[in-house]
Amino acid sequence: MTEIEVAEENAAIAKEYKELLRISYRTLSTADKKLIRKAFDVAVDAHSDQRRKSGEAYIFHPIAVAKIVASKIGLDATSIAAALLHDVVEDCPRYSIDDIQQLFGETVARIVDGLTKISSLNKDMNVSMQAENFRKMLLTLHDDIRVIIIKIADRLHNMQTIHSMREDKQLKIASETLYIYAPLAHKIGLYNIKSKLEDLALKYTEPEAYNDILSKLEESKEDQDLYIKDISAVLTKALNEEKIKYEIKGRPKSIFSIRRKMQNQGVSFDEVYDKFAVRIIYESDVKDEKFIAWKVYSIVTDHFRPNPIRLRDWISAPKSTGYEALHITVMGPKGRWVEVQIRSDRMNEIAEKGYAAHYKYKEGEKEQDENLESWIGKLQEVIENPESNAVEFVEQFKLNLYSKEIFVFTPNGELKSLPKDATPLDFSFSIHTEIGMKTRGAKVNGKLVPLNHVLQSGDQVDIITSENAKPTTNWLDYVITTRAKSKIKSSLKEDKKAIAVDGKEILRRKLKQLKITLNERSINELVNYFKLTTSLDLFYRVGIASIDNTMLKSFAASRSNALVSYIKNKITRTKGTNKEGVEKDEITSKYDMLVFGKEEETLNYKLSSCCNPIPGDLVFGFLSIKDGIKIHKKVCPNALSLQSNYAYRIMSAKWIDSSQQVFRAVIKLTGIDKLGLVNSITKVVSENMNVNIKTINFDTDSGTFNGQIAVEVNNTNFVEKLMERLQKINGIEKVYRV
Repeated sequence: MTEIEVAEENAAIAKEYKELLRISYRTLSTADKKLIRKAFDVAVDAHSDQRRKSGEAYIFHPIAVAKIVASKIGLDATSIAAALLHDVVEDCPRYSIDDIQQLFGETVARIVDGLTKISSLNKDMNVSMQAENFRKMLLTLHDDIRVIIIKIADRLHNMQTIHSMREDKQLKIASETLYIYAPLAHKIGLYNIKSKLEDLALKYTEPEAYNDILSKLEESKEDQDLYIKDISAVLTKALNEEKIKYEIKGRPKSIFSIRRKMQNQGVSFDEVYDKFAVRIIYESDVKDEKFIAWKVYSIVTDHFRPNPIRLRDWISAPKSTGYEALHITVMGPKGRWVEVQIRSDRMNEIAEKGYAAHYKYKEGEKEQDENLESWIGKLQEVIENPESNAVEFVEQFKLNLYSKEIFVFTPNGELKSLPKDATPLDFSFSIHTEIGMKTRGAKVNGKLVPLNHVLQSGDQVDIITSENAKPTTNWLDYVITTRAKSKIKSSLKEDKKAIAVDGKEILRRKLKQLKITLNERSINELVNYFKLTTSLDLFYRVGIASIDNTMLKSFAASRSNALVSYIKNKITRTKGTNKEGVEKDEITSKYDMLVFGKEEETLNYKLSSCCNPIPGDLVFGFLSIKDGIKIHKKVCPNALSLQSNYAYRIMSAKWIDSSQQVFRAVIKLTGIDKLGLVNSITKVVSENMNVNIKTINFDTDSGTFNGQIAVEVNNTNFVEKLMERLQKINGIEKVYRV
């Protein structure tokens, strides 16, 4: 670079720095300005030799991120300084976290450290590693939420300057943005940034669709401006008469949201009726906000006919992000539907700035927003659960981030926010883990409902608990929230481990009868013989009797054969049995069976060649004319077409571990009637481990009785044991299976 070019670049950097101070959302004190200046000087020094892919000096990037943090998100001087420093430790060996702490204090160092850890994780990795990295990234929420917020700002600037990168890199970063960063921005309440991230990501993931919608929006911009002018002209007079101070703005919907609507509803661009919204922002004291909002609503509906099913009152019941507003859809001029959003200036700031704006309206500016804190607390529990699978976690987390909300009431009238399609079980776990674990039933609006009942906004939910109640495998099909799924899985794993402890002792006794000692070598041989993953898998399957005496005798016979033993040892040595794997403290799922429908029936099927599903994949069944049931992945290229055109031929299907499958068995009993007999029978059944009563029925006639019990069990061995115990009850003459 020439001296003139260097001087011009330095002037541009200085200009950007002054702009940063000028546009800050917060009022900066002299101490704040000194902190930011110091951070700026360190960043300039650290990045002095670096340039971006576009060719410009690297320092422009941290300044741009700091500008987003300062104006678009509205964070404080500490956050602005951390944003300026976010790449310093990673990119410049001369500076360590300790140096940052000495120069700027503990808070800035903690934020920079969190950001450095995230950056070091975001490398090209396979899906599961990437998912694990996201989980680690989200763990930083616990330390300081500003880490995530600055990371979102960093991602926004990267997306704004992505055009200089390779095409494959563009696609990866854009997909990652849609996958996790946009949903996170949505949850934190940064709606503007969320929309920008989505639009920019769409530009690189679906460039044709993006450009098509963009050009059509530009073509219709003049028409939209005139339309908003017509609406404003009608409303202005009425609002002025009421002496309301206000501003009317027109806002086009994001390209991404229009694209999503076109896909979800199967309509063209012209058929999307609400491509823009009208926003009325009024000035008000906090105490009069609600009154004025409904006053504005009344004025709007006096002039334009509202759609009653499209009213959204987020003032009385704010979203979990803190978002407040009245949304109504009205029939505007020329017979066109248009969304009108009614907000106070305070509500508008919170909608624009999210997390940061709450502080402006809180006393002392230190009180945390309860909704956000509650969300972070619940999230933390899930993230830190060591049992959680990373890929599954991220998928569930995404669902919870983007899900629409419903509002339900506790018996005391307290309002609770839940994702759409939530069940009473989700509700019980949202109140407290212990209540969730002890759930026996639920009443909705005073009526007893099943645990998989889908809740609606306005429902009053009363949870019935019992000390004897505990989660079952079916519960996982009844819940949609990450928290509930995580807690249920954790409980089920503890139950399995308890069965495994008993199974180990059973195995020890059975092997002793076969003159085999239970030790590390014999455990390894058994794990290999039964094609299992861990020793706990082995003990669990013995505990539930899916590995029985006959199977163990076969093992003993093969083991006594010297030739077989020699070959097995060779194979074992060749394969190198992973000692850590065998001793791993978990029970793995061995997906080996496909079941269909709610009853989980086993049917004949064929795997489709178009997507080649394998055990463990999310799948569905399609009833074909020639080949019977064909199995497709849910992400199969043909899935959308099949599900849209032949919905009546679609069957739900899932892969399961056959050893953990639950079967229904019906037991009949006859005998002499006596006082307390029914109590004795139910006590035996309920005390019998791994048996769940589905129905029970007793009839008496002239001193005799006939009974029928339907139970759910893992396998026939449990039924036989139960029948043996029932036979021993005084008064029972005959016990048999139907």
